[in-house]
Amino acid sequence: MVMTISETTKLWERALKKIKQKLNDDPSFDYFFADSYIYETNGSALVIITPNLVAKAVMQGKYHDLIIDSLQEIEDDEFEIEVITEEELNKKREENKGEDVVIKKQTSYFDNARVNPDLKFDNFVVGEFNKDAHKAALYVARSKDKLFNPLFIYSHSGLGKTHLMHAIGNEIAKNSPNATILYITASDFVDEYVKFVRAEDQQSLRDFFKTVDVLLLDDVQFLSEKVKTQEMFFLIYQNLINSGKQIVITSDKQPEALKGLEDRLVTRFSQGLTVKINEPDIDTCVEIVKKKIRDYDMNIEKFDANVLYLIAEKFSSNVRDLEGAVKNLRLDYMSLKDDERYTLDIAIKAVSSKGDGKTITNQINAQKIIAIVADYYNLTPSQITGKDRNSQLVLARHISMYLIRQYIDMPLKKVGEIFGGKDHTTVMSALSKVDKELKTNDQLGKAIEDLEKKIKE
Repeated sequence: MVMTISETTKLWERALKKIKQKLNDDPSFDYFFADSYIYETNGSALVIITPNLVAKAVMQGKYHDLIIDSLQEIEDDEFEIEVITEEELNKKREENKGEDVVIKKQTSYFDNARVNPDLKFDNFVVGEFNKDAHKAALYVARSKDKLFNPLFIYSHSGLGKTHLMHAIGNEIAKNSPNATILYITASDFVDEYVKFVRAEDQQSLRDFFKTVDVLLLDDVQFLSEKVKTQEMFFLIYQNLINSGKQIVITSDKQPEALKGLEDRLVTRFSQGLTVKINEPDIDTCVEIVKKKIRDYDMNIEKFDANVLYLIAEKFSSNVRDLEGAVKNLRLDYMSLKDDERYTLDIAIKAVSSKGDGKTITNQINAQKIIAIVADYYNLTPSQITGKDRNSQLVLARHISMYLIRQYIDMPLKKVGEIFGGKDHTTVMSALSKVDKELKTNDQLGKAIEDLEKKIKE
């Protein structure tokens, strides 16, 4: 009987189900059979790999007939089995080096799947929005107890999931130099699975992952609706968990919200620790901007404070875009003279190219107005766009709305979004109050006049 590797794998999986039913003893099955697999076939002779000598002895002795009977119930054939341990297999490989290598070097993704050495805990900015994820990642990287397995981190794109994943890999590599750490995206895993299916070589894919000590799987949502790939990943996942290996997974949604994934995968993802990274607050974004400015060898002292807040406000929903915006500042920075500062106007020109023309320009100009009002009243832009309601903040907030409507063609709804998602009626009320107050309040009129001069400069 000639069988492909995929057929052999399915045969053993079906045999294991029968063996488990007949044993009716979960502890015995888990200890002796759960981690076994067929290494190769020669006619009706099967070579079965098991983790240890005890399991080998029991499978060859006490459970030999049970294995044979289970196989014959599936395939009406006369089977023979040879059981060897993984250690014996490795010795066999060494003796026949170059002739029979189970971990095949045919895949560019796995050969080149490496942890990025530049993404570490040291250069990860921690704030309220990500402190739980950072704490969990640090624990997983430094602890050996596998308390959080898997660690499942989810957030919208660009908020630092991948950075944390690489930081875990780098920290483990530093403390355990001999550990095999694999970082791969779910999309790349799908591509690799397809390669192995076409080569009828799924078993060597599973064997490859048996050598992995830490699996870092990015963007698991890309396994959605890929049934066969999920089946293979489930087997790999179970083997790694049962072998005490660490798994870290990232996604754009929490496990329960992932559609198109098998329930058994979702259940197992939820068995470890699930942490969310929220959108960063403005103050944390400012700290990220400062750090990136220093990372790119720019002098933070040459930047006006409202430049930092402009970048932070504009790109607060995506840390990756925030970093890209700081990169855009470098060209203008390099052309500054020693006595020149990096002003808001320079920053607006540098950043306005990232977006959709008029809309982005209007948003940036709105931030400029807010920054000017904040500076006038000795506040920060984030205070003006925030929710605090002391009298000075409310006044500055209303003046900002008023000036934005005066100088920018921006709908009331868009103005409201800038100020914490306020609806258009709230904005209309603020504008009405400023208009009414201007008729009798000379001090307010003087403030508006001063601010308009600064806006026109």
